Amino acid sequence: MAQADESRRGIPSVMRTIFGIIMIIVYVGMGVLLLLNYFQWGPGLMQVLRWVGGVVFILYGIWRAIRQFRGYDTPV
Repeated sequence: MAQADESRRGIPSVMRTIFGIIMIIVYVGMGVLLLLNYFQWGPGLMQVLRWVGGVVFILYGIWRAIRQFRGYDTPV
């Protein structure tokens, strides 16, 4: 019976890990796309928002990666 309980708890853990990795890729990818002006936003305020948003997305993606791989968000 204990083995069945452990296997049930393992599936959400795997799903949480896969979801976390996908979100890291999404955040870093979105930051890179903004910095490369993939969406072709115009000059002025939009350019400032593009640079700030790109840097913030990349930094948050790195922060999520650190938390994911060091196990800070893993429930005990």
